[in-house]
Amino acid sequence: MPSPLSRAALVLGCSTALLAQDQPGPGYTDTPMLPTGWHVHDAMRPRPVAVDPGPAPAAPIPAPKDAIVLFDGKNLDAFTGRDDKAQWRIEGGFAAVNRTGDIQTRAEFGDCQLHVEWATPSPAKGESQGRGNSGIFFFGRYEVQVLDSFENPTYADGQAAALYGQTPPLVNACRPPGEWQTYDIVFRAPRFADDGAVREPARITVIHNGILVHHDQAYMGPTAHRSLPKYVKHAAKGPIRLQDHGDPVRYRNIWIRELDLDRPELVRQGTKK
Repeated sequence: MPSPLSRAALVLGCSTALLAQDQPGPGYTDTPMLPTGWHVHDAMRPRPVAVDPGPAPAAPIPAPKDAIVLFDGKNLDAFTGRDDKAQWRIEGGFAAVNRTGDIQTRAEFGDCQLHVEWATPSPAKGESQGRGNSGIFFFGRYEVQVLDSFENPTYADGQAAALYGQTPPLVNACRPPGEWQTYDIVFRAPRFADDGAVREPARITVIHNGILVHHDQAYMGPTAHRSLPKYVKHAAKGPIRLQDHGDPVRYRNIWIRELDLDRPELVRQGTKK
């Protein structure tokens, strides 16, 4: 196994490499054009190169002492869902999507650091967006895609860790189906002027299975399917939503740290306003 330093060097060396495509893959060519020059879910957009992230963690990664534990494998009391209750199946320390609808946190968050562990079904069933599909939405609207992207071609802006419909990850860091994956995410909420204009877009840094796949990447707006994102002013805090896309994706060990990224010295000191 390579050392953490050599693995980091490998990632940095190939983080901008893209898999060449001579033929269109899954996706569309008739959707609106993003500012980047690609169609939303563009079938011709190069897919990120796959990078082996190494073995899955043997056990859930412990939460820091200052974290808020949202799910520890015992109950989903921190979440709400259909009929004001998160109804996903809980067993073996994880919660599994079971077609009872999305769930979201009862508490609301702005700037934050979020840790989530997830696993897609094994054996794998389906292909492209029909295989191990779920998602994590900040403010219930800014998605980081969850998908079985292990040897599963799909459109670049829809694969695992993509800012869905907007920006692909730098690399495809997926482990095989059934293995636990980790997302460590720093999310900076958008800032709006009094008149509703976007003063600063939402921004995100994502580490997938220990590999940097987004660095301070701006969202073009809330997540949309086959259409352009468009900001609409909203509150300074919102819920975190987990998507029920119909596939029995599993989640475990979800924790969050509230941040104030306008006043980072408070984060360093571990204090609050």
